[in-house]
Amino acid sequence: MYKAHARHLLTIAFVIYVIAAAIEALLGLLGILGALLGVVVSIVAAFVLQATLIKAVDDVRDGRADLSLGDTVQAARPFVGRVAGASILTGFGILIGLILLIVPGLFLLTIWCLIVPVIVLENAAVGQAFGRSQQLVKGYGWHVFGTLVLAFLLLIVVDLIIVAILSALPQELTNALSGIISGTLISPFLAIVLTMGYFRLRAAQSGAGSYQDGYTG
Repeated sequence: MYKAHARHLLTIAFVIYVIAAAIEALLGLLGILGALLGVVVSIVAAFVLQATLIKAVDDVRDGRADLSLGDTVQAARPFVGRVAGASILTGFGILIGLILLIVPGLFLLTIWCLIVPVIVLENAAVGQAFGRSQQLVKGYGWHVFGTLVLAFLLLIVVDLIIVAILSALPQELTNALSGIISGTLISPFLAIVLTMGYFRLRAAQSGAGSYQDGYTG
């Protein structure tokens, strides 16, 4: 799916990253207050991107992109607030779990990995999303955890390669470009893993398929 719809998905990620980076750069000219506002813009952009890419992957599951970039962002807009709230709560929970001997954090990462797809694709409330994600993962925890580990390892390798390629450039430019490039390449892949994982687990739980079935596209 990534290869088949790379142009569409990468364009969405790139546009959001570039717009956010441009706004951050302009705000940075205002000094400390501008820098703080830039951080807020970056955080909001991350949540917009999450919701938008989940919608985009759902849109292209049938083999074609029916929604334009603008349509996709508009369709994802109602979920951004809930995605932000759930992501913040999830982050705190996983962080505390990792501090407590690591294992609890990895457990929470596994059972909560589908919270954003559940919110965007099922229009679930924040509280409902936690229980629904756990319900979908139940019985497939080790398979899901293994998939997440492989995905994150691949993302780390890609990020290291990008940084190595850009290492000849000035440090500030390298940091700016690597963030945009790695985010543009990595975000769609992660959205595909989570979204298609959601549909595979939903099918497996209903008896209509298996989690081991290959990805569509």
